[in-house]
Amino acid sequence: MHVGLSEDQRAILDALDTLARPYEEAPVHDAPLVASSEAFAAQLAEAGFLEVAADPDLGTATAAVVVERLARLPFAVEAGARAFFGPVIGEGPAPVCLVEGTRTPRLVRHLAPGARVIVVEDERVTCFTATEAQLRSEHESLFAYPMASLLELPAQREPLAITVSEARTRWRAAIAAEAAGLLAAALASTCAHLSEREQFGRKLATFQALRHRLAEAQVRTNGVYWMAMKAAATLDPGDAALAAWHAQESARASVYDFHQFLGAMGMTLEHPLHFWTYRLKALIGELGGRGANARAAADALWG
Repeated sequence: MHVGLSEDQRAILDALDTLARPYEEAPVHDAPLVASSEAFAAQLAEAGFLEVAADPDLGTATAAVVVERLARLPFAVEAGARAFFGPVIGEGPAPVCLVEGTRTPRLVRHLAPGARVIVVEDERVTCFTATEAQLRSEHESLFAYPMASLLELPAQREPLAITVSEARTRWRAAIAAEAAGLLAAALASTCAHLSEREQFGRKLATFQALRHRLAEAQVRTNGVYWMAMKAAATLDPGDAALAAWHAQESARASVYDFHQFLGAMGMTLEHPLHFWTYRLKALIGELGGRGANARAAADALWG
């Protein structure tokens, strides 16, 4: 498998970086729990970056590249579901949300009136457009995503021409791609802080114990990235389940370290680290969490 970026993917990333440059600076000092930008979301949709999976020459492999890069931004944008499920539900500016099972109420990332909600059940995959009456906005989401509570599911939902296995595979690949970007941004933010902060007359980044744990986090982050790219390229159930499990397990291990390294600053909203780590906390629990995805990987790879 070729793991490098193609010329088309590099060109797309260059254009995406140009569009995202005004949104790379994180709010600091009394930063909100949730940072989002409707203007950037509109620009992103208009430019068509989230529709790349529908192009047979680009596909979900390029969608993963786009999702990973967008996840590095402090401003949360709905990218994973729309990029990976766009070919299934068609193009459109509305956010796409993913729900497993029919239990309500439940918190859903990026849920808003007009959003397309994909419901993945045990035997079928359906879709509906959310209305104001079906949700309650959560203005103080602790997960750093715009979130709302889904209060009820409509009885009549549109069936989608996709199997449950394929839906879960796309969802897992999207989780891994987004987690890869979040981990990379959180690690970069932590390293920047440790390179500036001094203790005992030395930069914190020079302490060997911290360097060892940062190196482990870097190895985990690299692994999540490459496994996510492979899962998106193959859309193999085993690859996707393994990538999602490794992403969730790496997030669990690394987020704790990142906040410890920042000391008291890591317990406040004055530092932007929470934008990435709190979102990782949300991803850790999706599709049943680490246990369910580990079992899915074992079943797919070894029966």
